[in-house]
Amino acid sequence: MSVTHPRPSAAPAAPGPSCSRPPSRRLVSRRRACAGAASSSGVARRGPPPTTDPPSQRTSTVASTDKNKPSVKQQRDARRQEKVAALKRQQAVQKRNRVVGISIAAVAGAAAVALLVTFVVTSGQPRQDPDDITVAGVQTWDDLTANHVTGSVDYEMTPPAGGDHAGVWMNCGVYTEQVPNENAVHDLEHGAIWFAYDPAQVTDDQIAAVTDLAPSTYSVVSPYEGMDSPMYVSAWGAQLAFDDPADPAVADFVTKYWKSSAAPEPGAACSGGVDGPGRVS
Repeated sequence: MSVTHPRPSAAPAAPGPSCSRPPSRRLVSRRRACAGAASSSGVARRGPPPTTDPPSQRTSTVASTDKNKPSVKQQRDARRQEKVAALKRQQAVQKRNRVVGISIAAVAGAAAVALLVTFVVTSGQPRQDPDDITVAGVQTWDDLTANHVTGSVDYEMTPPAGGDHAGVWMNCGVYTEQVPNENAVHDLEHGAIWFAYDPAQVTDDQIAAVTDLAPSTYSVVSPYEGMDSPMYVSAWGAQLAFDDPADPAVADFVTKYWKSSAAPEPGAACSGGVDGPGRVS
């Protein structure tokens, strides 16, 4: 009879650290414990080493910064240019102020003369005796013929201040185009006055001032190219050249010669005739 001896059992494995155990439900906790153990054992993770620019790159950056910085001479030139520009701006402002001041003074002077003329024309007071008025710079002509003719007339003065003329007068008023001499002279025969201006020699403000100077009746205002003076005011046998509507002589001329009895037919009609080109009023 054979006897079966039991085999000796294998010696149990020596217990190791918990990290070497087979996976179980507490695997996550054990892995954390392992990580803690590794940390406590002095093992640390190292990051990437810091980077620095190579010496050549740092040198080029400094050189580029120095190159962009203006030199002392450039800074001095820039300051000088700023001072010059500021001075020019100041001079431009002063020039503009002078021009504005002159324009305001001219318009104000012309307005004062216009008010004086309006008072003389519309006032109910007796007019000053024309013989007592002296007009500085006036030119006069005596014994002018006053025949009614057809066609053009060669006048001895420009613009004409009397002489033979058309048989039909021109309606008094303000015109923006040059009017026929022969019809305008017929108005002078009736006692009207004629303001003529050269568009090439006057400003819009001067034209407006001359228009304001003209009485509302028995007056003509129109452009006239090629005159020796920028502006003229004419009556029958009398004429005044001027370049400033505010000249007191202009007001004296209007007072002396407007509807003057020295005209061949004073008080005859200044309407009901023919319109010249460009009439606006």
